[in-house]
Amino acid sequence: MPRPLDPLGPGHRGWWQAEDLVVCHEQRRALPNRLCARLAPHTVTEHFQVFDTGRRIVVSHRLRPDELDDDLAGLLVDELGPSGWLDADSHFERIFTGVIRSTINDPLLAWTVFYANTLAALRTADPGGGPGAIAGFAPVHTRALELLDGGSVLDLGSCFGFLPMRMAERGRRVIASDVVPGTVRLLGRMAAALTTPLHALVCDAARIPLASGATDTVTAIHLLEHLSPAHGAAVLAEMVRVARRRVVVAVPFEEVPEPAYGHVRTFDLATLVHLGRSAGMPFEVAEHHGGWLVVDVTT
Repeated sequence: MPRPLDPLGPGHRGWWQAEDLVVCHEQRRALPNRLCARLAPHTVTEHFQVFDTGRRIVVSHRLRPDELDDDLAGLLVDELGPSGWLDADSHFERIFTGVIRSTINDPLLAWTVFYANTLAALRTADPGGGPGAIAGFAPVHTRALELLDGGSVLDLGSCFGFLPMRMAERGRRVIASDVVPGTVRLLGRMAAALTTPLHALVCDAARIPLASGATDTVTAIHLLEHLSPAHGAAVLAEMVRVARRRVVVAVPFEEVPEPAYGHVRTFDLATLVHLGRSAGMPFEVAEHHGGWLVVDVTT
């Protein structure tokens, strides 16, 4: 089991290592020259080369600082997914982190550039969607922002927290939460660096350490596809408990779960209706760049 990542932990100029995986920048690398000098790359794509030294996997890339944004997720899946390099536990997360950290030496600056680039792209993305992770999420963000009810929001499974940061930009009082401590620490640092007022909370979405009715809206945007049906049902019950006004759930519609992103189940409208009925309150289900479940909480 790989050790938990610290996105802001120590690194090296031009390269970053997590256990048996090394990620380096082609124009800035030093160590991988020794590791790979006599090896032909196992995989070569437009943006990446992958070497297998027998003891380590070395991923080399040539991305520029202005290219560091959340579209990196799609690049990894499209270019390294077919060759199986993302199949190992946490390889996607570690390569993603390594690309950010090997492009800009200072960890805080590297992640600040990544966040600033992504948020700028989300603000100007076509609301109708398009190719790439950012364009694909833009209409999801727009719909989620439209569905907020009241001045306070708890967002569950926030990951990098781009959506709760956009909620806070619009004057909402926001708690952004995730189960991964390193991710929550990174989000808190980035919110402070970008002067976006929000509170970052470590918690399992099925055990929220807040009082009943603590916040107006509770959102789970592209979270439940990462959880088993039983875990997802427990999350919805907690959302209903903590929300004063509304619960908003969004999920992707996929033929099969995407393992690189950590998806373990699929949804359709019927599945969302079944989930909504379990809340025991008025709800609506709709399709808009995926599926939506909105529960209006009655007290």
